[in-house]
Amino acid sequence: MNARLTFETMNQWRILLYPLSLIYGLGVAVRNLLYDVGVLTEHEFKSISTISIGNLSTGGTGKTPHTEYLIRLLKDEFKLSTLSRGYGRNSRGFKLANEECNFEDIGDEPLQFYKKFPDLTVAVDADRASGINQLQRKVDDLDIVLLDDAFQHRSIVSGVSILLTEYSKLFVDDLLLPAGNLRESKKGMRRADIIIVTKSPEVLSPLDARTIKDRIKPKSYQNVYFSYFKYGNIRHVFDSVSNTYPRYSQISKVILVTGIAHSGRLVEYLNQFGFQINHLRFPDHHGYTEKDIAQIKTAYNEKSLGRNVIITTEKDAMRFQHPDLEEQLNDLPIYYLPIEVAFHNNKATEFNEQILHYVRTNKVNSQLNTEKNEN
Repeated sequence: MNARLTFETMNQWRILLYPLSLIYGLGVAVRNLLYDVGVLTEHEFKSISTISIGNLSTGGTGKTPHTEYLIRLLKDEFKLSTLSRGYGRNSRGFKLANEECNFEDIGDEPLQFYKKFPDLTVAVDADRASGINQLQRKVDDLDIVLLDDAFQHRSIVSGVSILLTEYSKLFVDDLLLPAGNLRESKKGMRRADIIIVTKSPEVLSPLDARTIKDRIKPKSYQNVYFSYFKYGNIRHVFDSVSNTYPRYSQISKVILVTGIAHSGRLVEYLNQFGFQINHLRFPDHHGYTEKDIAQIKTAYNEKSLGRNVIITTEKDAMRFQHPDLEEQLNDLPIYYLPIEVAFHNNKATEFNEQILHYVRTNKVNSQLNTEKNEN
């Protein structure tokens, strides 16, 4: 009964907000039209490869692990950088990540890239075109810029544009803001070269994949892939405290702390181990406070049979590693659960080759153009 009331209430709100969605959609459509007819300027960077990873919705489709997949694919052969907005940071303008940075300087996701890939150039700039120009000036022999969450940034014409949509929340089933979660009309999917259906079940039947693909209705030039998350072993949030971690069989109760858009897949994964789970939910990109830490400690100290641990996401771990919070937390068994992306139906090779072919071809063409100009 409660679930039915919630569903009906949501539908009522959608109906009430729908006129606002029409107004919002008109504004977005006019903006896109101005780009299409050349009134607003699009910048194309032919001397380097640019790959954008984004979505039509407001978040939660898995941009960060898919960006990390591309980093792993490309970092050994090419010199690359990531460029993000740096959501939630206190700084402004262009900024390169360095050892002194925390999430307040560059945002939690760029900080995660920097800590996981020390040889990677990580930059943030809300103005992506300006950010690319800055990177070209500051980084010698730069081959690739990975544009994190840049699908709506029409000021840049990406060499390859990757659109993500969540398996259980396809963009074709959604509405424009504020009645739904779409940033722009579903027609925006036409700008994508690649569409990835993310967070799909680990076991996906060919029939289910075909049904979803038929609903998306990709264009002839668009390849559709299905990806899922592979979870790794939990790791201590503060590596300097402990590099060891308990086995799941040793854990009875989990205090799960999440500040991400959608945590359903993570909860589903942990449920299979039979833990007693106390889930503390915070808003996406939440900046944790002393009050939040007190709440987490209270949940941890509640008596239960067996061993209690705190588990959080890798993105949340970046925010917990702030100097003001580390002292309050480093005596607790607080771990994060890393994730990586895998592709269904042995499509990883096909996806990899599509990306590598673009970058290698673009690099050759860029070198030829440079040699022509020099002569």
